[in-house]
Amino acid sequence: MSETAAQGYLPQNELTIQAMQRMPYYRHLVAEAKARGEMNISSTAIAEKLSLNPVLVRKDLAAVSTRHGKPKKGFFVDELLVDIERYMGCGEHKEAVIVGAGHLGRALMGNEEFGEYGIRITAGFDTDPKLAGTEINGIKILSAAELQDYCVGHGIKIAILTTPADNAQETADLLVEAGVSAIWNFALVMLKVPDGVLVRNENLASSLAVLSHHICV
Repeated sequence: MSETAAQGYLPQNELTIQAMQRMPYYRHLVAEAKARGEMNISSTAIAEKLSLNPVLVRKDLAAVSTRHGKPKKGFFVDELLVDIERYMGCGEHKEAVIVGAGHLGRALMGNEEFGEYGIRITAGFDTDPKLAGTEINGIKILSAAELQDYCVGHGIKIAILTTPADNAQETADLLVEAGVSAIWNFALVMLKVPDGVLVRNENLASSLAVLSHHICV
């Protein structure tokens, strides 16, 4: 048992989806503090920079930190950064695929931030036969017909879906059958998946509609 475990300072490992969405912002601020050579950082300081409730931030950090923050000093920067990154899986290497090699899929294949969170895009898939065998930003594009075999053979658990809406559900069904348990969905459709499969929807059209409405009222 580690020293921190013996002292009882273990992460609670229970965060809401909203809290998980705040973690990258915490990580960024703590990393900036480390780059400045700061030794400590408080939840109050983080809350002020992000315009959040200090109690909320303190609760979030307590759920992932292996050592409690100290009054007036806060958390040790080095330790807190390691704890946040460990909780987010930054040190792990998880393979993922992108299904749909259109404009959005291509843009995501060139996103270098995936690696910071332990995700490596290993292949892209598309129904266009002209794309099969080509590479986009160093990622090989395979035929959509190879999707299931590839996911099963490589133990893929994460898929990024950027297909047109009309075949998104069919593709999601194939992914689930192949063992994928987490889908980042950019298609303009609400996917139906079994319990235990996580779908994260990114509806670009909806976000644009909200922005457009805001400037019109």
